[in-house]
Amino acid sequence: MHTVVASPSVRAQARRLSIDLQDLADRLGRTQLTMDDLNGHQTLEQPVNGYSSYWNVDHRQFGPVDEHKTSKIDRVASANLTAANAVIPQVTHHDEVDVSEVERIRAQNRSESTARGLKLTTLPFFVKALAVSLKKFPTFNASLSADGDILHMKNYVHIGIAVDTEHGLMVPVIRDADKKGLWQIAADIVDLATRAKSRKLSPDEMGGASMTITNLGGIGGTGFSPIVNPPEVAILGITRMQQQPVWNGESFVATPMVPLDLSYDHRVINGAVAARFLNDYARSLADPRLLLI
Repeated sequence: MHTVVASPSVRAQARRLSIDLQDLADRLGRTQLTMDDLNGHQTLEQPVNGYSSYWNVDHRQFGPVDEHKTSKIDRVASANLTAANAVIPQVTHHDEVDVSEVERIRAQNRSESTARGLKLTTLPFFVKALAVSLKKFPTFNASLSADGDILHMKNYVHIGIAVDTEHGLMVPVIRDADKKGLWQIAADIVDLATRAKSRKLSPDEMGGASMTITNLGGIGGTGFSPIVNPPEVAILGITRMQQQPVWNGESFVATPMVPLDLSYDHRVINGAVAARFLNDYARSLADPRLLLI
């Protein structure tokens, strides 16, 4: 048995909810607990909208069935996503961005990329542009209290990166992304993703994000509706780049376009602000020279 690390507010909330912190820590396989863990516990302990009987089916009556125990990571993620979908009024705004300049800069830096032993993908550009936009639109860099009375405005910019691992989805966080250059962000992404896949991340490397990016570009798709990762108020989804005919005033030109999918908490962000945010983000990627500073 290990000593449970939890803030006074978490301990007070646990007492109000009659949650045994030691038992919860053992179930999650961690020693450090946050308010999100308490919310996830409540979700797991309660039927989904009172309709749990729909899941209580003996599937063996229909044919052969194999049973596999879900991982702790999957169970925690399930609880958080269920709570998010149940509580947050989510809206998804779809757009796309011309990444011709991003691709040109990447091509120009191939020799430096080789010298550094570090591949410069498009993801560091997406992270850096998001950090810039979060500074301009502070309501996106915020968290709403559980009772909805307080909006916590953050004076830091940390970007979560969703990583698909064989153990489940993990979201390590790039700290102070607004203060880092593209090469440092690229190095952070490789380091965090590698350690996430080998389960070598510490708990404090997976919390406190301003906003999360979930990138399906390496897999495919033309768009999706990502679920906001509480206590954040927005999440950015990215899918595969495609060459599309774009009119330049004289003719159609094959242009690399990337779909963007921005889901947000409508209690904090309205549609007009979300559209302006994504427009600003797309402008930064269409002309990424300022991201290099």
